[in-house]
Amino acid sequence: MRNVPAAARTVDKKGACNKSIGPREAACMNILLARSARLFPAICADWAAIPLRLIVGFGFVQHGYAKLARGADHFVGIVHALQVPMPFMMAWATILVEIFCGTAVLAGFFIPVASVPMAIVLLVAIFTVHLPNGFSSIKLQSVTAAGAHFGQPGYETDLLYLAALIALVIMGSGPRRNRRTASVAPARKPA
Repeated sequence: MRNVPAAARTVDKKGACNKSIGPREAACMNILLARSARLFPAICADWAAIPLRLIVGFGFVQHGYAKLARGADHFVGIVHALQVPMPFMMAWATILVEIFCGTAVLAGFFIPVASVPMAIVLLVAIFTVHLPNGFSSIKLQSVTAAGAHFGQPGYETDLLYLAALIALVIMGSGPRRNRRTASVAPARKPA
């Protein structure tokens, strides 16, 4: 066993080394492993955007839908109470941004464009609603027989959404991006 390279040894169930592959097979295995190591980080980097798209897109769509489900006039009243100028227009702009831009992010379309109005909505929410409540989004006040009672949320979640949007803009929307780029690339002329 001393003459067998480490890459050519295999381990059986008891942990003993067996000489089951030769030096040529070991060299092929090393080449395959080296190529795989270069391939998998690229695959993982492409797919890393998918969970971000899903949580950011769904989160925005859900918040927009919740505002519509309670009645848009209710949200207009909240925006008016916050003394935001033109409350009717701003309330509807917020709802539409949350639904349409959230859907675009969820689908992976126009992320750099959709992220701008989404970031504006988040920044307005931070400075008009969440900043006075501090950083933490979870403020446990008490626990009773009815369940846990929480205080007003801080700006932590808004910052997480902003960070996810920035990451999506920087790294792209995921695997679909590569197919689109590949189809736009000019065809090579035969030599």
